[in-house]
Amino acid sequence: MGIVPRLFAVTVDCPDPMGLARFYRSFLGGELHSTNDDFVVLVRDGEVRLDFQRVANPEAARWPDPRAARRLHLDFAVDDLAEAEERLLGLGAALADVQPGGERFRVLLDPAGHPFCVVTASAASVG
Repeated sequence: MGIVPRLFAVTVDCPDPMGLARFYRSFLGGELHSTNDDFVVLVRDGEVRLDFQRVANPEAARWPDPRAARRLHLDFAVDDLAEAEERLLGLGAALADVQPGGERFRVLLDPAGHPFCVVTASAASVG
């Protein structure tokens, strides 16, 4: 990759995206953006954004139980999705079985099994 990828968002899986986004906005400030009830974005100028994504029946984390499910994943903006996917697979990531992003993003698993996404730069824009 010619340009170093940048972290642009941390996504929180939760049962009520708007409710949780409002909580964090109350704490952090910023603006909320949403086009549907399943996905809300909290933006502050020049900072990594927080995304809130609805998941069905999320299991609450039982900190610090290492067997408990976690409800966060990282999203990385890239210029070339195919190139990023190829590089990450070469580094030891695995492609997740479910790929809902089409040509906008890929879901991969890091070597420890944590899901993360690589997202086209255009899909990473909020607008």
